[in-house]
Amino acid sequence: MGASEIKFGTDGWRGVIAQDFTFANVARVGYALAEYLLDPRRGTNPVYTQWGVPFRPASQGFVIGYDTRFLAREFAQHLGRALSHRGVPVFLTDSFVPTPALSAWVVDRGLAGGAMITASHNPPHWSGVKLKPEYGGSATPELTARVEALIPQEVPEVSEGELEEVSIREPYLQRLQRLVDLRSVGKAPVYVVVDAMYGSAQGYLPSLLRPHRVPFLALRSVVDPLFGGRKPEPLPENVVPLKAVIRSLCRRLKGKIVVGLITDGDGDRAAAMDERGEFLDTHRTASLILWHLLRHRGLRGQVLKSVALTDMIGKLADHAGLPWQEIRVGFKWAVEGLVTKKAAFAGEESGGYGYSAHLPERDGILSNLYLLELVAVTGKPLSALVEELFQLVGPHHFARRDLELKERLEIVEKLRARPLEEVGGHKVVAVEDLDGLKLRFRQGWLLFRASGTEPILRLYCEMGSPEAVQEVLDDAQRQVGGGLL
Repeated sequence: MGASEIKFGTDGWRGVIAQDFTFANVARVGYALAEYLLDPRRGTNPVYTQWGVPFRPASQGFVIGYDTRFLAREFAQHLGRALSHRGVPVFLTDSFVPTPALSAWVVDRGLAGGAMITASHNPPHWSGVKLKPEYGGSATPELTARVEALIPQEVPEVSEGELEEVSIREPYLQRLQRLVDLRSVGKAPVYVVVDAMYGSAQGYLPSLLRPHRVPFLALRSVVDPLFGGRKPEPLPENVVPLKAVIRSLCRRLKGKIVVGLITDGDGDRAAAMDERGEFLDTHRTASLILWHLLRHRGLRGQVLKSVALTDMIGKLADHAGLPWQEIRVGFKWAVEGLVTKKAAFAGEESGGYGYSAHLPERDGILSNLYLLELVAVTGKPLSALVEELFQLVGPHHFARRDLELKERLEIVEKLRARPLEEVGGHKVVAVEDLDGLKLRFRQGWLLFRASGTEPILRLYCEMGSPEAVQEVLDDAQRQVGGGLL
């Protein structure tokens, strides 16, 4: 029986633990990574020749972190030992860490790169490897293609020695303190409920709030490899405990603005909940953060948004007189702009937001802090801020529907060849195929896209009302299921 194929998708390689994601396959990836790092031709990559990223040889070292998933530390050790066996100096984090903390360590310590053992928001029985080159952001398609080409068919040897452990928590927290005005937050009448979703960002927000005497309550901040039986993804159905707690607190805390802050499984994504227990999807969260940066921090530069993210981002950029661009799904498509500083902000529908003033990387912890800073600066609850936002750019409502379909790629291709002309009573006025297939209506849009990491066809829709969103999604699902499978 031959070795299984290892492919890097939208953000890294992911697989089912003990089925695809095995110690043998992790060792194969480690061997390929070492070969890539040791290859003198690596310096010809555009990130060095065109982006201005300084080349760092393998001798500078490689750091490996991990999240709270089953056997994550053991997989991290195995990956490190495979690299070490080929002569690459390897550092292992001394505990689980959020992905942006690992990225910051790569940049601040001048390493040749890093890797996270994580499957991000995937179900508990999945794990994966995210690669972080010298610049600390998502690996480019060129880089992952070269690593894939070096993966051996046979399982390589790994060293038996112990890896040097490093603590990266405090330097990362200090970095965040320089980016956010926590003193203002400390003076504001806020009460924060932090939901870490059992992920590796647990404890980080509390550590930043505690010195400034910001009252908070931390939920799901213990290690549970099963994530409470749900995906650690910031979606309404996955944050029901947060909703119950906030509604209870609001009845008891008079004079306080209650804010719910959410991070995903590896801490690179953010979402929020307002004082009424209403979930703020990633579109409203991204828009509020960008609005805050434009209004109160004088953000300048290009704005990047994924094809699946709200139109509010483009409207806010237009209002501020800033250029903006729509990019493909996957944060790797935002990296060049953030690394070269041509772009100042980048956002994606899955809840990842990056800032050139910080890292070319999504950071759910910093994003939550910016949202909290907005509440502190304005003295207004999130619900009121959303209403103000709508007054500026108009009402925008969104929903995503995930259909488990192995034929997801074939369906998108059939739609591309013959796009729908009307959905939910709305005529299609334009068709875009930057990533998947996006149908634009006079007001609103519908996107069909096959997941790069799971056997799922995603339907994304944004309209002027919640009712219109559901009508479009219902009809889209009916048309897809009725004639294209």
